[in-house]
Amino acid sequence: MAEDPRLDAARYRVDKAAREAGFAGDEDADPASAAPRADPAAPTAHERAMYVETAIQQAIRRGDFDDLPGYGKPLEGLGDHHDPNWWIRRKIQTEQLTGLGPPALRLRVEHAEFDERVDALTREPDVREYVTDFNRRVVEARRQLQGGRPVVTPTRDVDAEVDAWRARRAARTPPPAPDPPRRRRWSLRRNRQEDA
Repeated sequence: MAEDPRLDAARYRVDKAAREAGFAGDEDADPASAAPRADPAAPTAHERAMYVETAIQQAIRRGDFDDLPGYGKPLEGLGDHHDPNWWIRRKIQTEQLTGLGPPALRLRVEHAEFDERVDALTREPDVREYVTDFNRRVVEARRQLQGGRPVVTPTRDVDAEVDAWRARRAARTPPPAPDPPRRRRWSLRRNRQEDA
């Protein structure tokens, strides 16, 4: 970055004039002594960088970068070691994204949370369908059709999982309390008999 953006802008205009005249302008060379370029319309990397820098300096002077979120705060995600994927991890965390990663890892996580996922279901056909679908995905991942690490997640027995689901459900649900005896409202009948 140069000391004065106006100086950079002036240099840019000189370089642009040299380019339009058909000369490859080097910032230290005289445009009149430079050799003609093959494509005078294409800007060089230096010219593009100078244009971007000028645009940034103008935006700073206009105040376009004032009051941005995070202004004056340290960058998050940069700890003692540099993680090149810190922004991906932060995006996953802030957006609460799930189901990302290779199939082997996703299936391991699902296997660890299997009982909780099954317990969230309320009907036996849904439990059977979920266990069957889980087993199908494990078998597909074992075939390595999607690539990645080998799958070590075991399949589940459908009938055993349904029985375990029933047992956990029965343990969670207290037995229904007997209905209290119904009280008759004698006072209403007595009032009706008196009115008649």
